[in-house]
Amino acid sequence: MKKDYVIAFVTTSCLEEAERIATILVETRLAAGVNIIPEVTSVYRWQGRVETDTEAKLIIKTLAQAVSELTKTVAALHCYEVCEVTVIPIVNGSADYLAWIRENVG
Repeated sequence: MKKDYVIAFVTTSCLEEAERIATILVETRLAAGVNIIPEVTSVYRWQGRVETDTEAKLIIKTLAQAVSELTKTVAALHCYEVCEVTVIPIVNGSADYLAWIRENVG
């Protein structure tokens, strides 16, 4: 069922942290694959102030059933006090690609 497939987003402090988290997620089969955008500019409110930072962004392909454990793993590996793990459903995709995700998660 297509609603079983999701994409999670995680923002990290730097490329090295992104690569470390991505590798662990794939090695432990919590993700089939991860794209890393090495540099994004983030503007956000933190502790009452507007901040601007350069970060790296992970785009994580996984299954809905893996999200809870993925979130715990990211939180344990991440340097931020509050780290982003946001998830959106994949509403459609090629059957071969979705099968690849299923085969590589879990």
